[in-house]
Amino acid sequence: MAVQIENLGQLDRKVTLEFARADLAKAREARLVKLGKTMKMAGFRPGKVPKNLVEKQYGMQVDFELQFDKASELFYELAQIEKIALAGQPRLEPKSELEADTIVFDALFEVLPEVKIGDFSKAEVTKYLTEIADPEIDRAIDVLRKQQVHYHPRGEAGHHGDGGANMAAQAGDQVVIDFVGKIDGVEFAGGKAENFEYVLGEGRMLPEFEAATLGLKAGESKTFPLAFPADYHGKDVAGKTAEFTITVKSVNWPHLPAVDDAFALSMGVTEGGVAKMRAEVKENLDREVKRRITSLLKNEVMEKLNSLCELDVPKSLVASEQERLVESARQDLMQRGIPNAKDVPIPVEMFAEQATKRVRLGLILGDLVKQQNLAATADQIKAEIDEQAATYEDPKEVVRWFYSNPSRLKDIENLVLEDNVIKYFTSLAKVTDKVISFEELSKLN
Repeated sequence: MAVQIENLGQLDRKVTLEFARADLAKAREARLVKLGKTMKMAGFRPGKVPKNLVEKQYGMQVDFELQFDKASELFYELAQIEKIALAGQPRLEPKSELEADTIVFDALFEVLPEVKIGDFSKAEVTKYLTEIADPEIDRAIDVLRKQQVHYHPRGEAGHHGDGGANMAAQAGDQVVIDFVGKIDGVEFAGGKAENFEYVLGEGRMLPEFEAATLGLKAGESKTFPLAFPADYHGKDVAGKTAEFTITVKSVNWPHLPAVDDAFALSMGVTEGGVAKMRAEVKENLDREVKRRITSLLKNEVMEKLNSLCELDVPKSLVASEQERLVESARQDLMQRGIPNAKDVPIPVEMFAEQATKRVRLGLILGDLVKQQNLAATADQIKAEIDEQAATYEDPKEVVRWFYSNPSRLKDIENLVLEDNVIKYFTSLAKVTDKVISFEELSKLN
């Protein structure tokens, strides 16, 4: 077997493998005997087909399979002996006839690249700082209150009042209307409805429609022009101006629950009332702040790593990652109920840039972890699992769920590993702290 490895440039390599066809004789005989035991042929009982007919039927197939298997075995033996850092599986190309005495294969493969780590001390990253105070807690509780909103007709007295003296539709009110739209005096498809319900200010309707409804009382009508945007989803009316007439059937004002112990109980707070609810809301917001700040810092660090480190990217790894991304996209389509998602053509080319970036970062991280001993420890993995489990009602069950599945544990290990890399990187880089509000933090990608 030749052991000279030919350099084809960058990461591509080739080695020629040779072995005697006679070395496969015993394995060939055994394979044909096994096939003969199950072979069926007219005129013969199962397993009683003559040897020469088995040879005629399966001989070339067995030669092909055994020769590829032998070439693969020799290649991986060579890779182990020569300590070749393989980037993927080799492509085996036969260079001899099946019946040749000496079988020759070329093994074409890629090796992992050398990663040139840049000077992290020259990098600058931003770490955001956000404090959760009463205003943020109040806004979060308002969101929870709006989830329990219900409506009452304006002017109609009830347990929660009558909504005030103003009977006209206001922002936040729920209105029920009939409407009809015409273009050049002719009604158009989709331009008419009865008892149509929506909430003013939620953005469900076009702005002109909402503006025309504001200020109207139950029983009142209004006619107004509405110009559909050129990119409106309804192609028949896109870019055209219609004349709408609306008639308000009812105007209903929103009633939000009071922030009291009963509301806290409805939110699952069985003890401690409003004070305990506010504490839990703050805890959840603090957790969200930590998650977003960590994610933003991670994204920035990964971008810096990508720009500061130099390496050639193995084509085979990129191709594998593209296929993985295609499959992930297909699974997403299936979960969303897209018809014929299994057969929808998804070009691998659309994932080329994303796959290349992922492979680059994976190789950079792998090299850093190895060089700086940044691998996740069992204690770190346990701490991360415990922290995630603490947000659930039964933390012990969540911990058991993580440890019962190797793939889940691997996800946690990768999470900790990335955190270790971030800590190492930021220990060398220039980190600028920037204080921003929770609202500003929420808008950052």
